[in-house]
Amino acid sequence: MSPKDVSSGSGGAFSPARIAVTLLAVLTIVFICVNTTEVTIRVIVPKVTMPLWAALLGVFVAGALCGAYLFRRRAAR
Repeated sequence: MSPKDVSSGSGGAFSPARIAVTLLAVLTIVFICVNTTEVTIRVIVPKVTMPLWAALLGVFVAGALCGAYLFRRRAAR
């Protein structure tokens, strides 16, 4: 079977993967809307005041970048 044959009839617009991604996106938007309070974070020396969702997003992005770097480095071996 060619890849065109396999992908043409596997769930259409309501595949389990699309439902999971949509649900995750909705939960993320709700999480951001709920966590809008200001927090003070000490970043080495200065204190930074920002919304909690922005701090969590920054930590998530930093973790994703570190994970991607380690994954690529390990795959290159």
